[in-house]
Amino acid sequence: QVQLVESGGGLVQAGGSLRVSCAASGSTFSINAIGWYRQAPEKQREFVALISRGGSTRYAESVKGRFTISRDNAKNTVYLQMYNLKPEDTAVYYCHAVGRLENYWGQGTQVTVSS
Repeated sequence: QVQLVESGGGLVQAGGSLRVSCAASGSTFSINAIGWYRQAPEKQREFVALISRGGSTRYAESVKGRFTISRDNAKNTVYLQMYNLKPEDTAVYYCHAVGRLENYWGQGTQVTVSS
């Protein structure tokens, strides 16, 4: 089992920056990739960014050039640094881990971007 706990969400003005974190615990050795999804009100959850065990990254087109995913292996923590935030980035951001046999989700952290 893997537990994921997000933190760092909040309210920011458009054009601002914010960093959200995801701390993983439990059977972290089983994680093949870890990343972020988001869900805005009345919209489906969508992929944001991912970092693989080998360190390769992938981003949604809507956040390329503005968001950066990184990790600290010693702390079992993944970060999503968000720059030039837009009101349409407002959503609950969920950490997501791909394990050997199952996937895991965190509880989410709210990011609100005011115009």
